Amino acid sequence: MNMVETASITLIYLVFITLAAKRIMTYLHVLQQEDYDSKRLNKWIFEHKAFDKKLSLALAVLSVVWMYVPSFFMAFLAFICITITIYLEKDPRKSQKKKLVETDRAKRVFFPTLGVMAVLSAWCFVFEFPYNTVAWPWIIAIQLIPFVLIWVNAALAPFESVIQKVYWNEARQKMHDLSPIVIGVTGSFGKTSVKHILGHILNTQGPTLVTPGSVNTPMGITRIVREQLTPDHKYFVVEMGAYGVGSIASLCELTPPDFGIVTTIGHAHYERFKSLETVARAKFELAEAVMQKETGKVIIHERTLRFSYVRGMKLDQPDRFVVCGDPPAIDRHKQKDINYLEQGDVHIIEVTQQPKGLDIKFSVDGKTYNLNPPIYGLHHGHNVVMAAVTALELGVDIGAIQLALQTVPQISHRLEVKPNKEAGYVLIDDSYNSNPLGFRSALDLMVLMQSSGRKILITPGMIELGIAHDEAHAQIGEYAGQICDIAVVIKPERIGSFVNAYKASGKTLIEVQSFKEASEWLEKNRQDGDLVLIENDLPDMYECIPSM
Repeated sequence: MNMVETASITLIYLVFITLAAKRIMTYLHVLQQEDYDSKRLNKWIFEHKAFDKKLSLALAVLSVVWMYVPSFFMAFLAFICITITIYLEKDPRKSQKKKLVETDRAKRVFFPTLGVMAVLSAWCFVFEFPYNTVAWPWIIAIQLIPFVLIWVNAALAPFESVIQKVYWNEARQKMHDLSPIVIGVTGSFGKTSVKHILGHILNTQGPTLVTPGSVNTPMGITRIVREQLTPDHKYFVVEMGAYGVGSIASLCELTPPDFGIVTTIGHAHYERFKSLETVARAKFELAEAVMQKETGKVIIHERTLRFSYVRGMKLDQPDRFVVCGDPPAIDRHKQKDINYLEQGDVHIIEVTQQPKGLDIKFSVDGKTYNLNPPIYGLHHGHNVVMAAVTALELGVDIGAIQLALQTVPQISHRLEVKPNKEAGYVLIDDSYNSNPLGFRSALDLMVLMQSSGRKILITPGMIELGIAHDEAHAQIGEYAGQICDIAVVIKPERIGSFVNAYKASGKTLIEVQSFKEASEWLEKNRQDGDLVLIENDLPDMYECIPSM
């Protein structure tokens, strides 16, 4: 091997390692959003056909002509192809909506994966391949990148479990030592809103720690406990997410709840659980944990009593449950011949949307109360009442609750009304919503706000509805067609039933492939007086499928 060949090989090796590093980060970004679940990353790769195509095809073409031209020239062409691919590859640490976070765990997965790829690519040089197949080892190495990442992540799982257990034990001991009053909140949807509303009420009574944003996983909560919980905190409001049976039980072991709230049981995350009965059992692990304490209650929505497992729990310990019932105007899906509300339960008498917020009337223990939070969306009626009833069970005076709710801030990205005076339109930001009830409530709000201009819907649809995907989108598409003048649909191929149902209304439909394109369309076409609803915002792994 002469000097030119050695230099060529070294150069290709270096650029290939650079490409491998960027490509590993691309897949690691998805793995991180999937909570380092290797199986879900593998499923995502095959579902979205997220394999390298362009570079592999280019190298395959080069392998055909490799024997007819000087090797250094072919090496130069290969170098150019790989370099262009590196240039075009997006950096998920900078370019995505939810960027890749360079946590210690991410680094522990990234560097071993890069090391394995370095060894594999060196193997391509060690063995001499026939001229007509010289590019194929490189093509195979490129295709192996995501699967090496999956293998490394799986291999590190026992080690990660040890690290997580150490952190978990530290957090658990801190919880035991400080012993704040813990209120666990779960449900298929509405839990983040209830958490923030309750946190606002309790903060008027004493120092209150609320898990931020949508943090609801074991390690997320562990980090909050270790870094933010102090002896001064009287209350700790914890959002608990269920990613499978046993998830919430584990969270309850970490943060033993004194009170619990189960907002509702629905199709959100249906794909993970396969049946609503399984969803109910998973969510009510919170109730089981509360029952292990001598006092404390579980506040539940009346709709959860549709499930026999839940009714059985309530029948065993009726005094430990507080049931809240929706008014008929909100509960569109209730079977009229079945009503699980009893005399002593909390009855939501009326929820109306006013220009400056909600007007809620509910009764408990024979007394009727009014609540006037400055937030939007009829579906928030039961969120507010469940938070208020929980505060009552914690001993907070109803007058203090009413006063606190008058200053509750809008819930970020959940029917958050944002007048844009400079641009001349009003934005309803519901980008963190992904359920049929909330979607419909957002459309209802567009009617109530009575804008002078057009009603514009921007949406990619909903996710993780499982077998209900097509039916739910067809229903909401038909309803949107009755209300909206224009619908800007992101990735319409995902929600064909929505598109078809909306088109039947004869209204204007704009099809785009990303939220960025939708924003650009809005910027070019907005008019004074327009009312714009952003309904849901797809995670990067659904919208920003890497083009390889």
